[in-house]
Amino acid sequence: MAPFSKLLGVSAHCVSAAFALSTLIVAPSAHAEDTTPHPGEALYQQHCASCHEGGAVARAPETASLRQLPPERVRFALTFGLMNQQGRDLTQSQIGDVVRYLSATAVAAAPPLPDSSCHDPGPLQRDANVPRWNGWGADIRQHRFQAADMAQLAPDDVPRLKLHWAFGFPNDTRASAQPTVWGGRIFVGSAGGKVYALDAKTGCQRWMFDAGFGVRSAITIGEDDRGATAYFGDQRGEAYALDAETGKLIWKTRIEPHAGAVITGAPTLADGVLYVPVSSLEEVMAADPRYPCCSFRGLIAALDAHSGEVRWRGYVAPPAQSVGTNSIGTPLFGPSGGAIWSAPSVDGARQRIYATTGDSYSEPPSATSDAFVAFDLASGQLAWSRQMTEGDAYNVACTARFTNNCPKTKGPDFDFGSSPMLVDLADGKRALIAGQKSGMVHALDPDHDGAILWQRRIGRGSTLGGVQWGAATDGTNIYVALSDVGIKPVPAGTAGAQKSVFGNTLKLDPAQGGGLYALNPATGEIVWHTPHPGCDERPGCSPAQSAAVTAIPGVVFSGGLDGHLRAYAATTGAIIWDVDTVKDYTTVNGAAAHGGSLDGPGPVVAGGMLYVNSGYANYGTMPGNVLLAFSVDGQ
Repeated sequence: MAPFSKLLGVSAHCVSAAFALSTLIVAPSAHAEDTTPHPGEALYQQHCASCHEGGAVARAPETASLRQLPPERVRFALTFGLMNQQGRDLTQSQIGDVVRYLSATAVAAAPPLPDSSCHDPGPLQRDANVPRWNGWGADIRQHRFQAADMAQLAPDDVPRLKLHWAFGFPNDTRASAQPTVWGGRIFVGSAGGKVYALDAKTGCQRWMFDAGFGVRSAITIGEDDRGATAYFGDQRGEAYALDAETGKLIWKTRIEPHAGAVITGAPTLADGVLYVPVSSLEEVMAADPRYPCCSFRGLIAALDAHSGEVRWRGYVAPPAQSVGTNSIGTPLFGPSGGAIWSAPSVDGARQRIYATTGDSYSEPPSATSDAFVAFDLASGQLAWSRQMTEGDAYNVACTARFTNNCPKTKGPDFDFGSSPMLVDLADGKRALIAGQKSGMVHALDPDHDGAILWQRRIGRGSTLGGVQWGAATDGTNIYVALSDVGIKPVPAGTAGAQKSVFGNTLKLDPAQGGGLYALNPATGEIVWHTPHPGCDERPGCSPAQSAAVTAIPGVVFSGGLDGHLRAYAATTGAIIWDVDTVKDYTTVNGAAAHGGSLDGPGPVVAGGMLYVNSGYANYGTMPGNVLLAFSVDGQ
């Protein structure tokens, strides 16, 4: 499964919806207090309360959080989404009663913001020389490196970076979508399902689009005869194209019909084709012993960028087949899994697209899980795959009270969350390089069907450890951050513990994890290693560095679960700048905002400014809902 998204102890009933629900928390609506028993209360107590009250289930948000959801999202989850296994025991009338019960005691929502808060209605700056950071990795090779002419931030300037402006995502508890900089604007999605276009210099809002479901993917901008278009995916498995100037919907396409399909990785655009990676929440759905586990298979879909029409779908494995039943008679299927969580890399020279995959969900384990995979650009046919961890079949049932759907191998859950970087080496050779949750960094030869060039262990790895969201390269070194977070459930009230958005209380180990490494791209040799500087007895602190790494000439940026963003000298690893993002902010849009853990997306740099999201509530990590913009001396 994706990094930082496993259960630490799960009941098998209401939990199957919790991940989807937890990413959709938005402002509730107002109702007066009413002491009359609600017809949905008894149904809720019978079918859901055992999971959603008292912190009984790690992934299940408590009732108060469910009451913050719009009624239509709760109904969707019970009817079609991850709670459909619970919803199937209820009539449509009863589902309506539960939905109305959850919304009956909600508090007032903030008034909607205007479509635009910018005084200057200036158009997008479409000049190619205007600084930009497009998509996840800034280029189709996913290097996460910004050249000097685009960064416009020298190493000597970095220690002078100060907060320029802050933008709050209303009522969210995490800021997990990396911003894109293009045409003088910031394009960024939110856990609440909103996509914003902001002025890059001031943070004022140009427009807002409501996708309806959470948006985690970075946004990719493309240009054609109709102008500039913003492409992204949501947590319902829909891909979108918006007019980047106005925010108006151009097209929307359902990529994969599987009920558990979601889009987490940014789409990659090349030659008029949008390549969309698809991941899945089926690994969580498997916690319910009544769920027929499992049938999702990871894929990349190639879409016509102009129309949204699907040209091909390239799956990592053949369709799942019946493999028997579990102990209560529920049908079982396999192989399954191999979700693609990150943005793929495009290789125009060989006409291939590369991705990394997640673990298998069921027996038999797939040969293409925990792997590098290559698809033909024209047809979507799987050209080759190279598996890094064999036999890794795992789903959330393995840590649930009812383990009926747990595969015999039970993990170790060493999937990839990192994009494969396509890197040029000496003498015309090339490498695909990515880190894995096993704690290994791998380099493969894309010109010889993924033959292994080198492997380097930088950590011990675990379900939440190893390399989580990706490395960066400046052509001289590969820069890799290590998670290896230590985390455990503890009783409520434990000193230094943090209540997660899923309702349980967790404590992070202040002495376990973290560190930034520079590796030689040709050999994997460690050039330098800088340990995390420590938590200084800060309650609930972890030194783990899970967020994606970003590089500019002479400088490397890495964020941590402690809420700090640090800049390192690229040649020595010395820390040259350190900012603590965990505090309240006065925002340009007036939304209440607070910083938290840095995880998932990394910072982006363009036009002399650095942008980073802060806040990633999960397993004891610190919630937050703010996009921060830094500039030299805050000017």
